[in-house]
Amino acid sequence: MAKMGRYCSGFLVSDLRKFPGFQPNLAGLRPADGGGAAERRDLADDDVLFLHEDFVVTDGHWRDQNVVFESTDDAWKTFCSAELGFAVLPEVAAIGT
Repeated sequence: MAKMGRYCSGFLVSDLRKFPGFQPNLAGLRPADGGGAAERRDLADDDVLFLHEDFVVTDGHWRDQNVVFESTDDAWKTFCSAELGFAVLPEVAAIGT
């Protein structure tokens, strides 16, 4: 069963690409037709990917499916907060603790 995270926000690929270490795993992309065999092999600048509370990027809102980028690097976390304005509200972060 797919796992929904507590918080995610959508960002344009063009914005995510501003991070020098952003190397998307294209094998993690959802199929072009929403579930069939047509594989996507590239990301357009105007595609939207989802950044989750643990700084994982997915192609869709499910936390554990279609993972495109994962990093625990402090530079990535700083980029997300400083450049993208990404922040998990304290009340959201406290859920489940």
